[in-house]
Amino acid sequence: MQIEGNIISLLLKTEGLLNGHFALSSGLHSGKYLQCAKILQYPIYATHFGASLAQRFKNQKVDAVIGPAIGGIIIAYEVARALGVRALFAEREEKEMRLRRGFEIKKGERIIVVEDVITTGGSVREVVQLVQGVGGEVVGIGALLDRSEGITIAGIKPAVLSTIKVETYDPQNCPMCKDKMPLVKPGSKQQI
Repeated sequence: MQIEGNIISLLLKTEGLLNGHFALSSGLHSGKYLQCAKILQYPIYATHFGASLAQRFKNQKVDAVIGPAIGGIIIAYEVARALGVRALFAEREEKEMRLRRGFEIKKGERIIVVEDVITTGGSVREVVQLVQGVGGEVVGIGALLDRSEGITIAGIKPAVLSTIKVETYDPQNCPMCKDKMPLVKPGSKQQI
């Protein structure tokens, strides 16, 4: 089956790209909100995007793909499946990314770190540090979407399927607040 449309149009179709007035976890406000889980809930899209991202790494010898929980789990799995390697995920425990559930990275293993959306690069940077801390070698970074405006993480330019510019505002200077638009906290659909 051929996927019609690019990732942005499919995010709109699956309601993974919303327009409104949102309070982000950073404390900033935005008129757009990305929720890649909405597109990845459809296996046909997850498989397609995982295979497309895996193509960026097909000429590298890769031992495993890892993503940060929770956003990177599905896409890391699909990239790993397309490459025919193990899929792992890191979880936050006591405010640190860690390998749990019996996952291991052996010294010298070549690892790709994959995320759904790169914003500040914080989660990806933490996973890179985790991989390096246990002796793995990060040979690539990938994401479905880059909204960081071209960040480089640990000296690596991430391979991405698409970029999107999302304006954010300090609450004191938010034009939507000034227009008295209802403020929604993403994930909860709560007005605040």
